[in-house]
Amino acid sequence: MSLYGVLGEMCYGDRSSIVSRGSDALTGYETLDAPPHYDFYANTEVWGRRRRFRPSLYQLSADPADDSRPPFYEETTGARMEGGDGSDDDEEQQKEPPSEPTRFGWIQGVMIRCMLNIWGVILYLRLPWITAQAGIGMTWVIILLSSCITGITGLSTSAIATNGKVKGGGTYFLISRSLGPELGGSIGLIFAFANAVAVAMHTVGFAETVADLMLEHGVVMVDRTNDIRIIGIITVTCLLGISMAGMAWESKAQVLFFLVIMVSFANYIVGTIIPASPEKQAKGFFSYKADLFLANFVPNWRGTEGSFFGMFSIFFPSATGILAGANISGDLKNPTVAIPRGTLMAIFWTTISYLIISATIGSCVVRDASGLLNDTLSSSSSSESCIGLACQYGWDFTECIRNATCTFGISNYYQSMSMVSAFAPLITAGIFGATLSSALACLVSAPKVFQCLCKDKLYPLIGFFGKGYGKNDEPLRGYFLTYIIAVCFILIAELNTIAPIISNFFLCSYCLINFSCFHASITNSPGWRPSFRFYSKWLSLLCAVCCLVIMFLLNWWAALIAFAVVFFLLGYTLYKRPAVNWGSSVQASSYNRALNQCFGLNQVEDHVKNYRPQCLVLTGPPSSRPALVDLVNCFTKGLSLMMCGQVVAAGPTSSVVEKVSSDTHVAWLNQRKVKSFFRDVVAADLRSGVNMLLQGSGLGRIRPNVLLMGFKKDWRSDSPEAAHNYIGILHDAFDLQYGVCVLRMREGLDVSRPSRSHVNPGFDGGPETINTISAPSQLQTITTCMSAVSIEPERQSSTVFQKKQEKKTIDVYWLSDDGGLTLLLPYLLTRRKRWARCKVRVFVGGDTDKKEEQKEEVLALIKKFRLGFHDVQVLPDIFQNPQPGNVHQFENMMSHFRPGTNSKQESDYSDDSRPPRTQEEPWRISDRDLERNKAKV
Repeated sequence: MSLYGVLGEMCYGDRSSIVSRGSDALTGYETLDAPPHYDFYANTEVWGRRRRFRPSLYQLSADPADDSRPPFYEETTGARMEGGDGSDDDEEQQKEPPSEPTRFGWIQGVMIRCMLNIWGVILYLRLPWITAQAGIGMTWVIILLSSCITGITGLSTSAIATNGKVKGGGTYFLISRSLGPELGGSIGLIFAFANAVAVAMHTVGFAETVADLMLEHGVVMVDRTNDIRIIGIITVTCLLGISMAGMAWESKAQVLFFLVIMVSFANYIVGTIIPASPEKQAKGFFSYKADLFLANFVPNWRGTEGSFFGMFSIFFPSATGILAGANISGDLKNPTVAIPRGTLMAIFWTTISYLIISATIGSCVVRDASGLLNDTLSSSSSSESCIGLACQYGWDFTECIRNATCTFGISNYYQSMSMVSAFAPLITAGIFGATLSSALACLVSAPKVFQCLCKDKLYPLIGFFGKGYGKNDEPLRGYFLTYIIAVCFILIAELNTIAPIISNFFLCSYCLINFSCFHASITNSPGWRPSFRFYSKWLSLLCAVCCLVIMFLLNWWAALIAFAVVFFLLGYTLYKRPAVNWGSSVQASSYNRALNQCFGLNQVEDHVKNYRPQCLVLTGPPSSRPALVDLVNCFTKGLSLMMCGQVVAAGPTSSVVEKVSSDTHVAWLNQRKVKSFFRDVVAADLRSGVNMLLQGSGLGRIRPNVLLMGFKKDWRSDSPEAAHNYIGILHDAFDLQYGVCVLRMREGLDVSRPSRSHVNPGFDGGPETINTISAPSQLQTITTCMSAVSIEPERQSSTVFQKKQEKKTIDVYWLSDDGGLTLLLPYLLTRRKRWARCKVRVFVGGDTDKKEEQKEEVLALIKKFRLGFHDVQVLPDIFQNPQPGNVHQFENMMSHFRPGTNSKQESDYSDDSRPPRTQEEPWRISDRDLERNKAKV
């Protein structure tokens, strides 16, 4: 097997496939490996072909005597993948291929849908008026600036959409999978709501047009407001029926609307070429004139809204709608191709249409006209007193211009496109097509986005609406919810205050899409590899800032409402922390920041003022010694590093490593709200494993400097080798410049049940852990117990260190100078709220004659440490010789480790064959050892 294959297994295989069998294990490497295949990397299956699985490195290096062969091309059905038995009934059910849902290409699914959503009422009713106010030149600037923002957003959308597989959910899916659930969830919810309200806005626009036509012909049902409500509800009900009929019918309706709009455009262009009739000339239309183009090229601001940003705020909402295709990403044949191509083509063609209509209407129609056929320039009238460009064409509109009473012209008449066109009803049909197509697109987009949000379960009480029906997984419940929201806003029949909020919500989405592209690029994550290369991270950032500024230019209070909703939902998601992991750029950024901070710490030398007790806690499974975890957490939480360590004394087999590498212990720590890392190692014995932890834990300057462990309560009843290893761990920690703390509790530390006693021996065996491990023959027992570990978080046990302490005393025996760690730890404890009422009492050794003097010296020293301890007690008898009874008790304790205590074992050897005692039993305490350490005893 090649080196590349081994590296591939390490990159993509699970941890259980990286197990080293050891040099003493019998291994036989297969020379054949599976060639690269798509199935090895995909999570989905194709009907009619069984999925292939790549063999793990452990399978390839299996024992050749084993009959089981590695599944190089193992073809497994979906039932087996899910744990089923692949019965005959399942095979019967899969004889017929599942029905293929309706999928759309980039033209019908994205381009036409986006163009219809971009074209709207503003194109027909407001673009001529904007041209009159800003002039052709400035109108082009407004159009191109809007198109630049939407175009850059389209580039950012294309980059995100081509960086992996795109599923249903549209804008929400793109943002959430890029920036994470916090921002993605909040934007997804408000974007779905904005689309639902936009249904009402477009429907009311349609209803107003119909009501005005009825009023012109003298037809009124109730009054104008109620007529709008009735027409709007009937219209949105019909649109709901089209949507629920399926995406195929909805798409056909969109194509019909598109054809109507294109016919209306052609009708308008033809009308500009046809020579103007006297009736049209009286309304200001004179066909193409060069001087008209020059006159209307410059601005002519009028009214309170007469400014560049005033016109921009009115026009920009008409440029939105570029995400209509991305919102149905789940219904596209190839979203990674359709979204970039269709979105960018829609932006290009709609921009061209806006430029053409602005230029043509400004070249054919004057700004002011009376509409009266009698206002012709007679021979008796003086041409010098005539005002306006119409004087050159034989018309005198001076009176209405001076009195500001002109009712026609592009500055006064919103229906100028209808007046210019060859057949006015076709323009009305275009208005109907634009409003209904936009309403239909929003009616489909809102449930699709909301369905994906419901399935992710980021927010409560919305999962009911995530259920899909039919082969297209249609969110019928979401359709009804959108319908209800739309009807509620249609009943208002006045959306002038709601429309700015909708525009701000859309702009907020554009802002975050551009920021998502910038953020994913700036983190330099290897996973950011979009196949669409025509984007710039700096342009995306600039566009995000522009969207932010435009939000406040459009309506500052609406922008504040949008951000208030976003931050509220963001705070809720941050508080709840949903259990999702989408590999967002925020995670990559967090890694970069942490890495840079670690590198920065390496450039600064340690200083005593910044000393922190960074603790390596030998807990084994943390759930088995919660008291040890809680104590250390009291003086490290929010202050310094805490790392729980576990040593599994067994061989590095696949099952052992799989259990060790599980996230059960981390989940237990998170559930207990303990800020701690967890590190486990597999070693031949306990002491070597702890040595590995002591030397290998940490990163740079963030590495442990204090070792905490439990007191070995069963050191008398356990084997001498276990006690020797326990003492050896203490010596190893001192040799490696660690501070050492040992916790001893009357009731013991270990709370694990015997059925889960795969814990480390030697830390604190209670009665149930006596003789857990004493010889190599018992290593297999530990391995067997490891297989019974549950992957669920362990139960939470309450300890004394979690409770609020009353007025108690913490006794500190500072008998030897250890650098101050003995005093620092109780000081850190008293900083916690639950320990704040406790008093610290310090005991030191001294002489009876100088008791008060030594007490003052220690108090002065503690005062310089600024610890706030004021109670110091001097123990005068600490340096006296021990009592004979105590000496006798000490000798009895040591008798288990003295030579000659195991006569049977010594009798098994002859004088010549007996090995050196120091090599065979290093835990023995010889007379020489006892004499050498007598002064310390």
